[in-house]
Formats: sequence, structure tokens, C-alpha cells
Amino acid sequence: MFIAYTIIAVLLSAALTMSASLKLRRAEASVRGIHEVVGVPLSWFPYLSGCECAGALGLLLGIAWAPIGIAAAIGVITYMFVAVIAHFRVGDARNIGSPMILLVVAIATLVTRAVSI
Repeated sequence: MFIAYTIIAVLLSAALTMSASLKLRRAEASVRGIHEVVGVPLSWFPYLSGCECAGALGLLLGIAWAPIGIAAAIGVITYMFVAVIAHFRVGDARNIGSPMILLVVAIATLVTRAVSI
């Protein structure tokens, strides 16, 4: 299971880093989906990006030290769960897929790291 965790953690970290980059650059798709549709203020984008980068780093550090990986996975699960709820709350079925997929992958990351201790 450790190899599975490593692979999933690296892939999820890459996805989180890319998502953070889109927010920091205020890419049109991110602004449209998060700011205009869901209603998240643009001033929150740096903080959201920081959370995603912290989660990505924590997952990678979790390869060496399990408690960090578990804590990071719980943090990413919480972040993505809130994102799914935010999209669901405004009836945004079009953009709910990305956070939903990342939520499922984050849950898989937590499970694989927890059983590989």
C-alpha cells in the first residue's frame, strides 16, 4: 500500500499545485467557476492557493513521515468537501466534477497512507 500511497500522493500533489497556480494567475476558468458562479471573493484566491500548496507539500512529506501525510490528506479532504458543498449550494453541476474527483482521490490517499503504517 505504501507504493500506492506514493503514486497517488504525487499525482494529487501535482493536481493541487496546478489548481493553486490557476488561482494565483487568476485564470479565466477559475475566476468564472469559483468567483462568478460560486461567489468566492477574488481576495480569497491567494489563501485558497496557499491551502492547496500546503496540502500538496504535506502529502509529499507524508511519503517520509506518515503523520504529516495523514494530516495533509485530512486537510485536502476537508478543503475539497467544502468546495463540493459550495458548488452544490449554488446548483453548479457543471463545475462540481473537479473538486469531486479530487475529493475521492484525497480519500484514497488517506486510506492508502493509513493502512501502510
